[in-house]
Amino acid sequence: MDRFPDGFFDRADPSPDPGFYADARLVHHIDDRAVAAVGALYEDLGVTGDVLDLLSSWVSHLRTPPRSLTVLGMNATELAANPMATARVVQDLNADPRLPFADASFDAVLDCVSVDYLVRPVEVFVEIARVLRPGGVSVCTFSNRCFPSKAVRGWLSAPEEQRPGIVADYHRLAGGFDEPVTEQRLAATWRHDPLWAVWAHRS
Repeated sequence: MDRFPDGFFDRADPSPDPGFYADARLVHHIDDRAVAAVGALYEDLGVTGDVLDLLSSWVSHLRTPPRSLTVLGMNATELAANPMATARVVQDLNADPRLPFADASFDAVLDCVSVDYLVRPVEVFVEIARVLRPGGVSVCTFSNRCFPSKAVRGWLSAPEEQRPGIVADYHRLAGGFDEPVTEQRLAATWRHDPLWAVWAHRS
């Protein structure tokens, strides 16, 4: 973790996350153009088979339902509303980053607009590598929106164009992945959200 200075993973609101996420938020956290771009990326990467959507909510942005979709998030009401989900797990990854799944259980692990809230991200990405099958893909997408009281300080202080490199380093430090790919899928306009993506395949 030498890559990250002291205080990088501190937050303005260090209170336990279940309280903050107790109320269901059945809304999109990025605009419609960005939502469509996430779905297009999943299609481009061939996300199918058995899929795990981490830090999930009521929608997973997949254009086509995979064989199975396990959604893991903080709010049971949101997860229950996800129409593609075949299994649902309520878990606070900041309290316990261990994923309750067997080794090599999934073909893809997704994280849409939530990686900035992880306070133990390398531990989470170690687990992502463990539960992915060889050749499976970890896909993180994010914009410039967030709940600033819950995002880690290092993320908030980094220029937007440096944030994909942070997520790529999470993969590198976790080990078990091929070299991550970073890409800006959408540029910001005065009326539209930007979208960045980072993905890496399981070695």
